[in-house]
Amino acid sequence: MTLDAPHCEADDDYRQALADGWLPIREVARRTGVNPVTLRAWERRYALVVPQRTPKGHRLYSQEQIERIQAILTWLARGVAVSKVRALLDNGAAPAASKGASPWDELLQHCVESVARINERQLDELFNGALAIYPAQTLCEYLMLPLLEQLEWRWQGQFGAQLERVFFHTWLRSKFGTRLYHHKRQQRGAPLLLVNQSELPLEPGLWLSAWLASSAGCPLEVFDWPLPPGELALAVERLSPRAVLLYSSQALNLSQLPRLLAGVDCPRLLAGAAAHIHHEELAGMSLHLAGSPLEAMQCLQELDLFNGEQA
Repeated sequence: MTLDAPHCEADDDYRQALADGWLPIREVARRTGVNPVTLRAWERRYALVVPQRTPKGHRLYSQEQIERIQAILTWLARGVAVSKVRALLDNGAAPAASKGASPWDELLQHCVESVARINERQLDELFNGALAIYPAQTLCEYLMLPLLEQLEWRWQGQFGAQLERVFFHTWLRSKFGTRLYHHKRQQRGAPLLLVNQSELPLEPGLWLSAWLASSAGCPLEVFDWPLPPGELALAVERLSPRAVLLYSSQALNLSQLPRLLAGVDCPRLLAGAAAHIHHEELAGMSLHLAGSPLEAMQCLQELDLFNGEQA
């Protein structure tokens, strides 16, 4: 590929590069789960993956760079700080379990302290800083889910627990709701319909699941309130979703579930603690089960629901 071609030939160079197997950043994001903002941050701040550029500045990635991104994700999953990954890659070290304290521990503690102080600005800054350099799935697994777990332990019988819970859950829905709104304006195709089927007015697992799916390029519709039997089928009729994901961290009224799902002819998922609570009772139903937002994401990927636009 000629990168110093005249400007008038730029579009031809770009098309030829794609024909030769180079990948644009959006396709790389779809294949790896690392969004374009994070890929650019890895390039600028750490020189982890440096793509080729066309005369018009389009970033293009090779298959070898895709494999390098996968290796980066493996190191991050081992608890290695992103600032240390390049040296490990360049030295040809094989990913292994990290020793000593996790780089997530300090960030996690600072987030807990921000919630305890009801400090929205600090919590925002901590999350935004991590989001700039870590993919959504890594951030969910190593920060958000452990943070939720630690906060739930903290809130057991403690004075002020409801204040902290309402603050954190409101922040989380506002934070991810804003991101989903902007993503939605850029995404096309049949949406994934997510419904809060618990009695919690703010279901954090629902919003984490929505965030992960949206970060993978999937258009969404999120209903943060239970739908009665009959109206879920009405929503499906009007939205024609690629799938329906019900989320609940509480036990469900199983006697209403068949009526709720009647007329829903697309793939159906139940995620959250309810999937574990009712695992045996739901074994005979045509319903995919996922105990967490990460498991829900894996299930959606296995169903090939993120493979391009769906009509």
